[in-house]
Amino acid sequence: MVAMLILLIAPLYPADASENKMAPQQIEGVIKVNAEGVIEKVTEIPSLVFIDARIKSDRMQGHIEGSISLPDEQTDCLTLKKLIPEHSTPILFYCNGPKCGRSVTSSRVAHKCGYSTIYWFRGGIEEWKTKKFPLIKNRAR
Repeated sequence: MVAMLILLIAPLYPADASENKMAPQQIEGVIKVNAEGVIEKVTEIPSLVFIDARIKSDRMQGHIEGSISLPDEQTDCLTLKKLIPEHSTPILFYCNGPKCGRSVTSSRVAHKCGYSTIYWFRGGIEEWKTKKFPLIKNRAR
């Protein structure tokens, strides 16, 4: 009986779904950038709001300088409006990398909320570390 129940519900709960799911290559209404593109945007666009969509424990492991912590689970139109009142203000989101969906979620929310210039760093912390770019550690902002 228990074995039958397990067989019935197992497909509903894949054991490693979160670990193997890859972020999409593109997000509608969002401009994808690589690590060098992040540096370019932060340097060239003084009004850019740079958001780390990861949870606090991930951010404590290290984050990109100048980024603001706003986990995806707290990202909605109201929190974005409080942080970024003008919909024309450019926003750049990142998370842990291609296997992390947090920045995907946040980017999509920002797009649905009417923000017009949204950048997405798909490679996230994984790409940043691979390129040996600096991380700020133990400071959650």
